Amino acid sequence: MGPLTPATRALDALGVPYRVRTYEAREHTAAAVAHALGIEPGRIFKTLLVALLGDGHGLFLVPGDRELDLRRAAEAAGAKRAELARREDVPRLTGYVPGGVSPLGTRRPLPVWVDRSALAWDEISVSAGRRGAQIQIAPEALIGATGARLAELASSAGDRPR
Repeated sequence: MGPLTPATRALDALGVPYRVRTYEAREHTAAAVAHALGIEPGRIFKTLLVALLGDGHGLFLVPGDRELDLRRAAEAAGAKRAELARREDVPRLTGYVPGGVSPLGTRRPLPVWVDRSALAWDEISVSAGRRGAQIQIAPEALIGATGARLAELASSAGDRPR
């Protein structure tokens, strides 16, 4: 058991197995977190708050070594367009600070999409809801706990956004 956050409380309430790992890093990027935890960057899943044109907001999880393709995000959500939410909207909608957003235990219920590549791992890592703490969980357990939908969401970090 690790630090209690809305994310860990949500998993505890559902009886979902997970573990929390804490780390220290100067930066709160996926690469820095992966390095601090000694795991592959592709196993760290970034949680991004996205504004969906005409359809509110959603949370999109992509591997730390890749970028969210906003065109694919819009397609997955059935929206005309998608763009990263404004930084100031993150705490208001999620209850978390940028760099510490978890797909679990958000202030407002938000739809969640997870990049299909998560299923390639037996365990992935997502924010525990605060900087310096990560939840390690089976991807199927995370999908079940969040009601997430799977989609092809990521493009290579070097690809230009479409």
